[in-house]
Amino acid sequence: MSRIIAVANQKGGVGKTTTSINLAASLASTRRRTLLIDMDAQGNATMGLGVDKAALERTGCDMLLDEVAFADVVIDLDDLGLSLLPGNGDMTAAEVQLRGQRDGESALRRALAQARDGYDYIVIDCPPALSMLTINALAAADGVLIPMQCEYYALEGLSALLDTLDTVRSLINPDLAMTGLLRTMYDPRNRLSCDVSAQLLEHFHGQVFRTIIPRNVRLAEAPSYGLPAYKYDPGSRGAQAYLALAGEMLRRDGETPDGLGGRAAAAAADGGSVSLATRLRQSG
Repeated sequence: MSRIIAVANQKGGVGKTTTSINLAASLASTRRRTLLIDMDAQGNATMGLGVDKAALERTGCDMLLDEVAFADVVIDLDDLGLSLLPGNGDMTAAEVQLRGQRDGESALRRALAQARDGYDYIVIDCPPALSMLTINALAAADGVLIPMQCEYYALEGLSALLDTLDTVRSLINPDLAMTGLLRTMYDPRNRLSCDVSAQLLEHFHGQVFRTIIPRNVRLAEAPSYGLPAYKYDPGSRGAQAYLALAGEMLRRDGETPDGLGGRAAAAAADGGSVSLATRLRQSG
């Protein structure tokens, strides 16, 4: 049975697109049939996988507005072993037009109704706002993964997002669950990061991923080459952390994180601690 995961946080710059790209690619590396959906008009997830957003003839916008079918938009990225439903500035038109449509908030769910069975995991990169496109993603999703920087303002934004999730559950998607909170761009030398991390663990016990995504220059560099981190620099701390996240997610879903191979499998088994990823890099 397929799982649809929306990667959402209305605060920008917390690692949503980085998480979407690298989680999808890492799941695909375990031989899971994986689809990444770019719902952001910035098209960063599309560009981050090496697809020229300016050259696209069709995007998710056309599908959401019932102008073309899912199969006419999806792109199979054979080198990465995953599929992409691309987005670009046209998604702004979808945002506007869906607001005027009856059941416009369910357009993505309808479009994926038949296609979802072709995938084990569908990861949706949401815009950095609680917009109609984000609501579409939440309406279609089984769970929400929330990337968070461990800083004061991130905690404030989390409260608003949790209220939105409650509203979506009550009005549109009663089965929407919390997949988990993911600590991103983490710097253990920063006392505030450590304090906020401790608060998250205290108040959201069991919902915070053990895996921590560190600040890592390779994660920032990889999109400019159109590659996920594990393809750009598989030994980097960032690549190892996202492979570990995929392993942790598979275990939560009752599956074995096979296919990750040596170092990544070890990181996944550990739960993705930054310290382990560091040791792996230093050892090889």
